[in-house]
Amino acid sequence: MKTPTLLLAAGLALSPAAHSENDDAAQRKLDTYLAIFINGYGNDPLPKDPKSFDKLLKTITTEGHFNAILCTYTPEREALCKKHGVRMVVDLLDTPHVYKDPEGSEKLLKSLRGNPTIAAYHLWSDRFGSKGEGRARDIENVHQWDPTHATFAGTYKSDGMQFLAKSDIISFYDFHWKRGPHKNFINLINGWKAAQPHDSRLGRYCSSDPGIAGKGNFNRMLHTQTTSIACGLRASMWHIGSRFMDMGNFKLNQNGEDLARVNEWIAPMRNEIAKLGLPTAIYSTPWTMDSKNRPVEAKDGESVLPPGLQDHGFPGDFWIQPAGGEFVMGLSNYADTGHQAAFFANHNAYAEQNVVLKLGRPGKVKIFDRASGAYKDVAVRGGTVAFPLEPAGGAILLFESQGS
Repeated sequence: MKTPTLLLAAGLALSPAAHSENDDAAQRKLDTYLAIFINGYGNDPLPKDPKSFDKLLKTITTEGHFNAILCTYTPEREALCKKHGVRMVVDLLDTPHVYKDPEGSEKLLKSLRGNPTIAAYHLWSDRFGSKGEGRARDIENVHQWDPTHATFAGTYKSDGMQFLAKSDIISFYDFHWKRGPHKNFINLINGWKAAQPHDSRLGRYCSSDPGIAGKGNFNRMLHTQTTSIACGLRASMWHIGSRFMDMGNFKLNQNGEDLARVNEWIAPMRNEIAKLGLPTAIYSTPWTMDSKNRPVEAKDGESVLPPGLQDHGFPGDFWIQPAGGEFVMGLSNYADTGHQAAFFANHNAYAEQNVVLKLGRPGKVKIFDRASGAYKDVAVRGGTVAFPLEPAGGAILLFESQGS
């Protein structure tokens, strides 16, 4: 039998004993929440001229507060993204094409292994029909070609979502404010369930004009973000650049300014959101006012849970109990600390909530302060904590175990 030294000399390098698919998946986890600029996919509608691409990146970062862009890969674009601190989500639906040109895709992806400017690869974005097995194959191929970067694959609502189970980011679109606000949590919960077997995260293709520009548009976009983050969302692609920006001079219109406010609101929390694992539990209070701040009719004298969250009320014996406010909570393991953290999202896009929680176990509680970018202690009085949620807002609470 050959010794390890002889095997290495023969060019048969041994794989580290501890290396596994789980190790690869762990290194593909996003290290920040992605706000992705997108102006289409599959045909590269972005500026080809480097000077124009540079100008676009300057606008979307300094004015739009994006931190990622979907585009086909070129070395020139990579250099410009690096210059502006923008992460690239490489579109594999154009050139090279992930399944029409697997050889070209493999060559490119192997060359990009470990590249810190690359955030993910975009593989699919629509209904599956009979193509689900092929898209599952694409995900596995990309993981083999480059085990260091995330895959981003999406569908319409939850159609065919089972084929995306191994994708690092399982994405969907429903544009629920226009097509039915009741669908928001229905699709989020389906995505959360699909992500559980492989500890994936959620992505979402989001509308940039769900409300009246300059008025409720900001509230509706932020509400989509915060409620989705509570359910595991870690990346958003915003539809679509030409709807919120003049692609000739790269100036934001009113929808773009609304979206910039959303990105700016979330920006201080991006790295912290990435530290939240896929929620281990999603619980909701009942609501008396819906997301549009309209009264919700009680049934048999009892308030109701939002559509999609009917089975996600707080269990009576759970150590966190709601005592005020109407919200959804996603509870996650926090990084590698052994602590837990929860993201709380206001159910109401237009009215503030005063959240009150009764805690059934001791320990420090901290809240992430967006203004300072750091956690601050929350007073625990009689086992109760309270904090406000602005309209459509969200908050991260960190629960440190006793003795930490």
